[in-house]
Amino acid sequence: MTDIDNVQTIVNTALYAAEPAELEPGKIYAFSTPNGIREVNLTGPEHTGIPARKAGTTTVRDAISFTTYFTKHADPDTEVYADADRLTVTAVLDAHTADTARWSGHRLTLSLRKTEAWAQWLEHDGRLMDQERFAEFLEDHLSELLEPSAADMLEIAQSIQGATKAEFQSSTRLSSGQRQFAFVETVTAKAGQKGQLTIPETFVIGLVPFEGSEGYRLTARFRYRLGRDGGLTLGYKLERPGDILRTAFQDVVTAIGEQIEQPVMNGTPA
Repeated sequence: MTDIDNVQTIVNTALYAAEPAELEPGKIYAFSTPNGIREVNLTGPEHTGIPARKAGTTTVRDAISFTTYFTKHADPDTEVYADADRLTVTAVLDAHTADTARWSGHRLTLSLRKTEAWAQWLEHDGRLMDQERFAEFLEDHLSELLEPSAADMLEIAQSIQGATKAEFQSSTRLSSGQRQFAFVETVTAKAGQKGQLTIPETFVIGLVPFEGSEGYRLTARFRYRLGRDGGLTLGYKLERPGDILRTAFQDVVTAIGEQIEQPVMNGTPA
Protein backbone atom coordinates (compact mmCIF):
# COMPACT_ATOMS: atom_id res chain seq x y z
CA MET A 1 0.00 0.00 0.00
CA THR A 2 1.42 3.38 -1.00
CA ASP A 3 1.58 6.49 1.14
CA ILE A 4 -1.26 7.98 -0.96
CA ASP A 5 -3.44 4.96 -0.23
CA ASN A 6 -2.67 5.30 3.45
CA VAL A 7 -3.64 8.96 3.45
CA GLN A 8 -6.94 8.21 1.66
CA THR A 9 -7.70 5.45 4.13
CA ILE A 10 -7.14 7.81 7.01
CA VAL A 11 -9.39 10.46 5.40
CA ASN A 12 -12.18 7.95 4.68
CA THR A 13 -11.99 6.59 8.19
CA ALA A 14 -12.28 10.09 9.59
CA LEU A 15 -15.27 10.86 7.36
CA TYR A 16 -17.12 7.68 8.24
CA ALA A 17 -16.37 8.13 11.92
CA ALA A 18 -17.64 11.74 11.97
CA GLU A 19 -20.31 12.67 14.47
CA PRO A 20 -23.89 12.67 13.11
CA ALA A 21 -24.95 16.12 11.94
CA GLU A 22 -28.45 17.61 12.00
CA LEU A 23 -29.74 18.19 8.46
CA GLU A 24 -32.05 21.03 7.55
CA PRO A 25 -35.44 20.07 6.01
CA GLY A 26 -36.10 21.45 2.55
CA LYS A 27 -32.64 20.72 1.16
CA ILE A 28 -30.82 17.93 -0.68
CA TYR A 29 -27.55 16.54 0.73
CA ALA A 30 -24.88 14.30 -0.81
CA PHE A 31 -22.51 12.04 1.18
CA SER A 32 -19.54 9.92 0.25
CA THR A 33 -19.97 6.30 1.30
CA PRO A 34 -17.94 3.12 0.65
CA ASN A 35 -20.50 2.33 -2.06
CA GLY A 36 -20.32 5.70 -3.71
CA ILE A 37 -22.17 9.01 -3.40
CA ARG A 38 -25.45 8.85 -1.48
CA GLU A 39 -28.15 11.49 -1.85
CA VAL A 40 -30.48 12.49 0.97
CA ASN A 41 -33.54 14.43 -0.23
CA LEU A 42 -35.34 16.33 2.52
CA THR A 43 -37.59 18.41 0.25
CA GLY A 44 -40.69 16.20 0.50
CA PRO A 45 -43.79 17.15 2.52
CA GLU A 46 -43.02 14.39 5.04
CA HIS A 47 -39.91 16.42 5.99
CA THR A 48 -41.07 20.02 5.51
CA GLY A 49 -44.66 19.60 6.69
CA ILE A 50 -45.80 21.54 3.61
CA PRO A 51 -47.52 19.92 0.57
CA ALA A 52 -45.48 20.09 -2.59
CA ARG A 53 -48.33 21.87 -4.41
CA LYS A 54 -51.98 22.79 -4.07
CA ALA A 55 -54.27 20.01 -5.24
CA GLY A 56 -57.87 18.82 -5.03
CA THR A 57 -61.29 20.06 -6.09
CA THR A 58 -63.42 22.25 -3.83
CA THR A 59 -67.19 22.29 -4.50
CA VAL A 60 -69.37 25.27 -3.56
CA ARG A 61 -73.09 25.92 -3.98
CA ASP A 62 -73.49 29.64 -4.74
CA ALA A 63 -71.74 32.43 -6.63
CA ILE A 64 -70.62 34.28 -3.49
CA SER A 65 -68.81 31.22 -2.15
CA PHE A 66 -67.23 30.69 -5.58
CA THR A 67 -65.79 34.21 -5.81
CA THR A 68 -64.60 34.09 -2.18
CA TYR A 69 -62.50 30.94 -2.71
CA PHE A 70 -61.47 32.06 -6.20
CA THR A 71 -60.14 35.42 -5.01
CA LYS A 72 -57.97 33.68 -2.41
CA HIS A 73 -56.32 31.13 -4.72
CA ALA A 74 -56.50 32.34 -8.34
CA ASP A 75 -53.69 33.92 -10.36
CA PRO A 76 -53.64 35.65 -13.78
CA ASP A 77 -53.36 32.31 -15.63
CA THR A 78 -56.33 30.68 -13.89
CA GLU A 79 -58.98 29.45 -16.35
CA VAL A 80 -62.76 29.48 -15.77
CA TYR A 81 -65.35 27.40 -17.65
CA ALA A 82 -69.16 27.49 -17.55
CA ASP A 83 -71.17 24.40 -18.55
CA ALA A 84 -74.87 25.17 -19.05
CA ASP A 85 -75.75 21.48 -19.50
CA ARG A 86 -74.28 20.44 -16.16
CA LEU A 87 -75.10 23.74 -14.42
CA THR A 88 -71.49 24.05 -13.26
CA VAL A 89 -68.77 26.68 -13.26
CA THR A 90 -65.24 25.28 -12.92
CA ALA A 91 -62.02 27.17 -12.26
CA VAL A 92 -58.65 25.53 -12.95
CA LEU A 93 -56.67 27.56 -10.46
CA ASP A 94 -53.25 26.25 -11.54
CA ALA A 95 -53.89 26.08 -15.30
CA HIS A 96 -51.04 26.06 -17.81
CA THR A 97 -49.44 29.38 -18.64
CA ALA A 98 -48.68 30.39 -22.23
CA ASP A 99 -45.11 29.10 -21.89
CA THR A 100 -45.12 26.66 -18.99
CA ALA A 101 -47.08 23.52 -18.22
CA ARG A 102 -48.58 23.38 -14.74
CA TRP A 103 -50.35 20.63 -12.83
CA SER A 104 -53.98 21.75 -13.38
CA GLY A 105 -54.80 19.81 -10.24
CA HIS A 106 -56.19 22.58 -8.03
CA ARG A 107 -59.80 23.25 -9.01
CA LEU A 108 -62.91 25.01 -7.82
CA THR A 109 -66.39 23.95 -8.94
CA LEU A 110 -69.70 25.71 -8.47
CA SER A 111 -72.33 22.97 -8.64
CA LEU A 112 -75.72 24.62 -8.52
CA ARG A 113 -78.45 22.80 -6.61
CA LYS A 114 -82.10 23.28 -7.54
CA THR A 115 -84.43 24.40 -4.78
CA GLU A 116 -87.09 22.11 -3.38
CA ALA A 117 -89.87 24.44 -4.57
CA TRP A 118 -88.53 24.39 -8.14
CA ALA A 119 -88.31 20.60 -8.09
CA GLN A 120 -91.88 20.24 -6.79
CA TRP A 121 -93.42 22.54 -9.39
CA LEU A 122 -91.52 20.78 -12.17
CA GLU A 123 -92.47 17.36 -10.82
CA HIS A 124 -96.20 18.10 -11.20
CA ASP A 125 -95.88 20.11 -14.42
CA GLY A 126 -98.35 18.81 -17.00
CA ARG A 127 -99.86 16.19 -14.66
CA LEU A 128 -103.55 16.14 -13.87
CA MET A 129 -104.64 15.57 -10.27
CA ASP A 130 -107.96 14.97 -8.61
CA GLN A 131 -109.65 18.04 -7.12
CA GLU A 132 -108.62 17.49 -3.53
CA ARG A 133 -104.98 16.75 -4.32
CA PHE A 134 -104.73 19.75 -6.63
CA ALA A 135 -106.30 22.03 -4.03
CA GLU A 136 -103.86 20.78 -1.40
CA PHE A 137 -100.96 21.42 -3.77
CA LEU A 138 -102.05 25.04 -4.21
CA GLU A 139 -102.44 25.48 -0.46
CA ASP A 140 -98.96 24.06 0.16
CA HIS A 141 -97.42 26.54 -2.30
CA LEU A 142 -99.30 29.74 -1.50
CA SER A 143 -96.01 31.58 -0.81
CA GLU A 144 -94.97 31.11 -4.45
CA LEU A 145 -98.26 32.33 -5.97
CA LEU A 146 -98.09 35.90 -7.30
CA GLU A 147 -101.02 36.49 -9.66
CA PRO A 148 -103.79 36.06 -8.68
CA SER A 149 -102.72 36.79 -5.14
CA ALA A 150 -102.16 34.04 -2.60
CA ALA A 151 -105.43 35.00 -0.89
CA ASP A 152 -107.38 34.68 -4.15
CA MET A 153 -105.70 31.38 -4.99
CA LEU A 154 -106.52 30.07 -1.53
CA GLU A 155 -110.16 30.90 -2.16
CA ILE A 156 -110.00 29.06 -5.48
CA ALA A 157 -108.42 26.05 -3.77
CA GLN A 158 -111.15 26.02 -1.16
CA SER A 159 -113.79 26.25 -3.88
CA ILE A 160 -112.25 23.27 -5.64
CA GLN A 161 -112.28 21.29 -2.40
CA GLY A 162 -115.89 22.29 -1.74
CA ALA A 163 -116.96 20.82 -5.07
CA THR A 164 -115.38 17.41 -4.67
CA LYS A 165 -118.79 15.78 -4.15
CA ALA A 166 -120.22 17.10 -7.39
CA GLU A 167 -120.87 15.99 -10.93
CA PHE A 168 -119.35 18.36 -13.46
CA GLN A 169 -121.39 18.80 -16.59
CA SER A 170 -119.78 21.48 -18.75
CA SER A 171 -116.90 23.92 -19.13
CA THR A 172 -117.14 27.44 -20.54
CA ARG A 173 -114.42 29.98 -21.31
CA LEU A 174 -115.50 33.42 -20.17
CA SER A 175 -114.64 36.69 -21.93
CA SER A 176 -112.28 37.50 -19.04
CA GLY A 177 -110.21 34.45 -19.94
CA GLN A 178 -111.37 32.51 -16.91
CA ARG A 179 -112.75 29.00 -17.11
CA GLN A 180 -116.14 28.26 -15.57
CA PHE A 181 -117.32 24.76 -14.72
CA ALA A 182 -120.98 23.93 -14.13
CA PHE A 183 -121.70 21.15 -11.67
CA VAL A 184 -124.54 19.52 -9.76
CA GLU A 185 -124.16 18.61 -6.09
CA THR A 186 -124.60 14.88 -5.59
CA VAL A 187 -124.54 14.42 -1.81
CA THR A 188 -125.86 17.43 0.09
CA ALA A 189 -128.95 18.29 2.07
CA LYS A 190 -130.26 19.81 -1.16
CA ALA A 191 -129.59 17.03 -3.61
CA GLY A 192 -129.40 18.23 -7.18
CA GLN A 193 -128.37 21.79 -6.29
CA LYS A 194 -126.48 23.39 -9.16
CA GLY A 195 -123.30 25.40 -8.79
CA GLN A 196 -120.38 26.95 -10.67
CA LEU A 197 -116.64 26.79 -10.17
CA THR A 198 -114.54 29.52 -11.78
CA ILE A 199 -110.76 29.40 -12.14
CA PRO A 200 -108.34 31.68 -14.05
CA GLU A 201 -106.91 30.55 -17.36
CA THR A 202 -103.38 31.32 -16.21
CA PHE A 203 -101.58 32.20 -13.00
CA VAL A 204 -98.09 33.47 -12.19
CA ILE A 205 -95.66 31.97 -9.70
CA GLY A 206 -92.33 33.20 -8.36
CA LEU A 207 -89.58 30.60 -8.03
CA VAL A 208 -85.91 30.57 -7.07
CA PRO A 209 -84.37 27.95 -9.39
CA PHE A 210 -81.06 27.51 -7.52
CA GLU A 211 -80.09 27.75 -3.89
CA GLY A 212 -78.61 31.20 -3.33
CA SER A 213 -79.84 32.63 -6.66
CA GLU A 214 -82.45 35.23 -7.60
CA GLY A 215 -86.18 34.57 -8.06
CA TYR A 216 -87.96 34.47 -11.44
CA ARG A 217 -91.56 34.73 -12.62
CA LEU A 218 -93.16 31.82 -14.46
CA THR A 219 -96.57 31.68 -16.08
CA ALA A 220 -98.65 28.53 -15.63
CA ARG A 221 -101.74 27.58 -17.61
CA PHE A 222 -104.52 25.66 -15.93
CA ARG A 223 -105.20 22.25 -17.41
CA TYR A 224 -108.37 20.25 -16.80
CA ARG A 225 -110.30 17.21 -17.95
CA LEU A 226 -113.98 16.40 -17.54
CA GLY A 227 -114.51 12.66 -17.19
CA ARG A 228 -117.46 10.75 -18.54
CA ASP A 229 -118.52 10.07 -14.98
CA GLY A 230 -118.66 13.78 -14.20
CA GLY A 231 -115.32 13.80 -12.43
CA LEU A 232 -112.93 16.74 -12.78
CA THR A 233 -109.13 16.54 -12.81
CA LEU A 234 -106.98 19.65 -12.72
CA GLY A 235 -103.35 20.59 -13.28
CA TYR A 236 -101.11 23.20 -14.83
CA LYS A 237 -98.52 23.57 -17.56
CA LEU A 238 -95.53 25.87 -16.99
CA GLU A 239 -94.51 28.06 -19.91
CA ARG A 240 -90.92 27.33 -21.01
CA PRO A 241 -89.36 26.50 -17.62
CA GLY A 242 -86.21 25.36 -19.41
CA ASP A 243 -85.64 28.89 -20.72
CA ILE A 244 -86.01 30.27 -17.20
CA LEU A 245 -83.46 27.75 -15.90
CA ARG A 246 -80.96 28.69 -18.61
CA THR A 247 -81.51 32.39 -17.93
CA ALA A 248 -80.98 31.84 -14.21
CA PHE A 249 -77.73 29.96 -14.88
CA GLN A 250 -76.47 32.66 -17.22
CA ASP A 251 -77.26 35.29 -14.60
CA VAL A 252 -75.12 33.36 -12.11
CA VAL A 253 -72.27 33.18 -14.64
CA THR A 254 -72.59 36.91 -15.33
CA ALA A 255 -72.49 37.68 -11.60
CA ILE A 256 -69.27 35.67 -11.27
CA GLY A 257 -67.74 37.32 -14.35
CA GLU A 258 -68.34 40.76 -12.85
CA GLN A 259 -66.31 39.82 -9.76
CA ILE A 260 -63.22 38.29 -11.40
CA GLU A 261 -60.72 39.48 -13.98
CA GLN A 262 -60.39 36.21 -15.91
CA PRO A 263 -62.84 35.55 -18.77
CA VAL A 264 -65.49 32.85 -18.29
CA MET A 265 -65.31 30.41 -21.21
CA ASN A 266 -68.15 28.22 -22.43
CA GLY A 267 -67.32 24.55 -21.93
CA THR A 268 -65.45 22.21 -19.58
CA PRO A 269 -61.74 21.95 -18.77
CA ALA A 270 -59.61 19.00 -19.87
